[in-house]
Amino acid sequence: MTGAPISGSFSDDCFRQEERLLLHDEAIRLILDRVPPIAASERIPIDQAVGRVMAETVVAQRNVPLTATSAVDGWAFAHADCLRLGGRLPISGRVLAGKAAHGPLTLGTAVRIFTGAAVPDGADTVAMQEDCRQDGEAILVPAGLKPGANRRDAGEDVAAGAIVIAPGTVLRPQELAAIGSLGMAKIAVTRRLRVALLSTGDEIVRPGQPIHPGEVYDANHVMLSNLLAPMDAVVHDLGILPDDAALVHAALEEAARHHDLILTSGGSSRGDGDHIAEALATLGHRHLWHLAIKPGKPLCFGQIGPCLFLGLPGNPVAALVNFLLYGQPLLARLSGHAWRAPTRFPVPAGFSIGTRKTGRREFLRGILTTDADGHLSAQKFSRDGSGLITGLRAADGLIEIPETVHSVTAGEPIAFIPFTEFGLPPRRTALPDDLM
Repeated sequence: MTGAPISGSFSDDCFRQEERLLLHDEAIRLILDRVPPIAASERIPIDQAVGRVMAETVVAQRNVPLTATSAVDGWAFAHADCLRLGGRLPISGRVLAGKAAHGPLTLGTAVRIFTGAAVPDGADTVAMQEDCRQDGEAILVPAGLKPGANRRDAGEDVAAGAIVIAPGTVLRPQELAAIGSLGMAKIAVTRRLRVALLSTGDEIVRPGQPIHPGEVYDANHVMLSNLLAPMDAVVHDLGILPDDAALVHAALEEAARHHDLILTSGGSSRGDGDHIAEALATLGHRHLWHLAIKPGKPLCFGQIGPCLFLGLPGNPVAALVNFLLYGQPLLARLSGHAWRAPTRFPVPAGFSIGTRKTGRREFLRGILTTDADGHLSAQKFSRDGSGLITGLRAADGLIEIPETVHSVTAGEPIAFIPFTEFGLPPRRTALPDDLM
């Protein structure tokens, strides 16, 4: 790994907060307000740019389409001529797609035209070929056709001088099609983020290795690396950190030299074997320590020089929820694109909660169900353990319970966030009974 991390973009204390529980909205606001995007960019071919973040403004240098064109195969004419001549128009020419019209339309005539062909000057309407009948050297146009039918004006899609793509846009195939329609072959995009991914703990073993009593396989690495895969980042797997303070310190120090973000799972709590937070505080600054949410209270956020750090909980459910809630907006801001908060959909609760501890926001694993009458409701996964990957498999999204809510009654609307709002594919298999 070579290359410098973010340089000079923000001070190493701009996230410093008091040691207290932060509310969910406060944490999001800190990330969005204070994380600056990386400044470096590169020019790449547009056919390699899907998922990248636009680093320049794209302005249309010409109209799209360049000239008025036909939307169908048919006949082009002046609507006023058609009315004046009773719908019978002599044929005066033929215009093929990709060829310029041979001069303006002859007064009182029609030309044969094909989809995408340039409409000659003087023609304002196109009749579909299947609606017309040829009568010798003339065509018969049915009554009722509106002026301008089946004609695409020059600049109808994009007018010359219009801003087509703004910096910070995440490029989808749709945006790239728009850029391609302008004739651009290369564009400037933000440099990919460099993310160091580490797991922590003596008990962690990578899949494929032998396992012994007291050890667990590293499900978080598999999950997080796949969550990062579609994002605008280059991920370097730095392995598993043992529960050794000196080794953790050295590994974080080295990773910070070559990355924009260090992402860890586990080791961010206050246990005797949890050295992540201590190393972070020694090397740089620890900004967020505990959040008023469930699952995932021990979220460690900070920075080592210009390199940001996000330490996720070790339990898989908490790691996933925290990555979606805080990791995604953090990566979005670093990449320079405008993060959009996931949409909350009001869905009737299919469960009840008699009393709950207020003061913290809770995210339950939610399963959408439909009864015999077609009524939709959101059920919560029956077990609450944050280490139960089974609940993540069963869930369609997250049920959000605000800090001030002390109970939930079946049938009342609750906020449901589908996993698709985080860019995850929907669950496409039926749920076995044992996952409910």
